[in-house]
Amino acid sequence: MTETEQTCPRAAEEDEIDLLDLLLVLARHKTFIFLTTTLFAVVAIVVALLSTPVYQGTTRLVPPGSGGRSAASMLAQMGVPDFAASGLGASSSSDLIVGIVKSRTVADRIIARFDLMARYEAEFADQARKAVSDNLSAQADAKTGIISLSYQDTDPALAAEMTNAFVDELRLVLQGLSITQASQQRLFLEEQLKKAQLDLIRTEDALREYQKASGILDAGAQVTALMDAIAKLRAEVAAKEVALGSARTFGTAQNPQVQRLRAELAGLREQLARLEAQAGSEMGVVPLKDLPDAGLEYARLLRDLRFNETLYGLLLKQYEQARMAEANEPTVIQVVDEAVVPDRRVKPKRTLMVVLATVLGGFVSLFGAFVLEFVRSAKADPERAAKIAALKEALSFRKKRRLA
Repeated sequence: MTETEQTCPRAAEEDEIDLLDLLLVLARHKTFIFLTTTLFAVVAIVVALLSTPVYQGTTRLVPPGSGGRSAASMLAQMGVPDFAASGLGASSSSDLIVGIVKSRTVADRIIARFDLMARYEAEFADQARKAVSDNLSAQADAKTGIISLSYQDTDPALAAEMTNAFVDELRLVLQGLSITQASQQRLFLEEQLKKAQLDLIRTEDALREYQKASGILDAGAQVTALMDAIAKLRAEVAAKEVALGSARTFGTAQNPQVQRLRAELAGLREQLARLEAQAGSEMGVVPLKDLPDAGLEYARLLRDLRFNETLYGLLLKQYEQARMAEANEPTVIQVVDEAVVPDRRVKPKRTLMVVLATVLGGFVSLFGAFVLEFVRSAKADPERAAKIAALKEALSFRKKRRLA
């Protein structure tokens, strides 16, 4: 028989002996293992039963379909393809809504609404915000875009109420931000319309005062026709400038709509310049420079009035169109599932706590059993017993105190 053949049975015999030694250790300390594991399980049961139950209110939302002025939409206005925009990390409308829900503005409104400074016993606002952030959960489904919004509290009714309150505050914030293109256009045109209305009132008052002072009531049909034609064209130019400014709020210079409006504006300006330059000869009316001073001033005031009247009418039409577009656009979030009072707790998960504690107790008891077995074996060995005694002496502070 070779040396290798003699070694293999010996190795197998040693493995068998090692396994028996392990089983022997477990058998010797079975009481310790059982009591330790049971202790861990009992403690976990007590902690689970004494822990305050936590409930969770959940609602599901559908974000605005337009997505507002998200990064993806702005990149699309610049001519960047959808796949490239997503590769550049452009966020969707769902991600935008989730970010707003977790904002400090919404948290502060919820804190003030439910007096959470007192409920969470927070001395500073940051402590209350952290508590709100810890209890709040908001995430968007990557496939559907539906947002799941949840809030946890020890009171089930309050958990549902606060979850729905987050939706209410979110709507208020979104309305204040006006993140959609239609809202931005409507706000821009509203400001321009107010300015045009004030200019119209000013020119009406100026013409009325001049008529009272000069006694001129009519400068003639020729002047009126000239003023109407020029004022109308000037108003169209001004209205086109407003439309171009509105388009620039959401589009860049490369945007097709912006380029089309710029071309139309250039054409109208050219027509206006040609009309003002050739009014005397081509239209067959008296040039402004040939009118008496009083009639000339009256013609200028009349021209301003006609201009502001036409401009106000054009802007009013654009404003009404923007309002209709905003009304047809889903600018607010829609609630799919409203939060209701939960009837089951989400924390603590008692079964899981007991199972994990029992498993942990088993591992600790096994480790402790082998430690005890090592100590018992060491005490039986004189050499190891001496080392243990020396170790205890080195770790003790009594000797150092005596020496001191």
